[in-house]
Amino acid sequence: MTISMYQASVPSLIRSLNNLALILEKGATHAEAKKIESNVLIGSRLYPDMLPLSKQIQIASDIARRGAARLAGLDAPAMADNETTFAELIDRIHNTIAYLNTLTPAQIDGSEEKEIVLQMGKEAMSFKGMPYLLYFILPNVYFHVTTAYAILRHNGVEVGKMDFLGKPS
Repeated sequence: MTISMYQASVPSLIRSLNNLALILEKGATHAEAKKIESNVLIGSRLYPDMLPLSKQIQIASDIARRGAARLAGLDAPAMADNETTFAELIDRIHNTIAYLNTLTPAQIDGSEEKEIVLQMGKEAMSFKGMPYLLYFILPNVYFHVTTAYAILRHNGVEVGKMDFLGKPS
């Protein structure tokens, strides 16, 4: 049995982002229950030189949205990085998922050898489609979702491994 580029990308990204939204909901509930200003958690970092929770969410959203769009040969819709509340961050995730749900297998399947060039400042990174998905998109999304999870867990939010993994399908 083979797995298509669509099957390896869009459902996995949607699952991770849905789990992230649920983790953020637990963060919001925790902040409210403990009378913690939500901006304290949203601005939290694991270490001073790391990005805060809000930026982890924005980057996970950007990588998922832009990555899938590149595989499909499309321009992803822009999103401003201006979220300051749990509700806004959750809404961003839901908007990203809604966009991913517009993509079809016909748009992404067959992109295994597609040339993808990312401009990273003055440097350009070049990938074929499959390595771009397997070695850039998925690991980046998982990294930022994991870091968001870890920031909230570090701040006392009661989340566990199953929150990250989600319920079995």
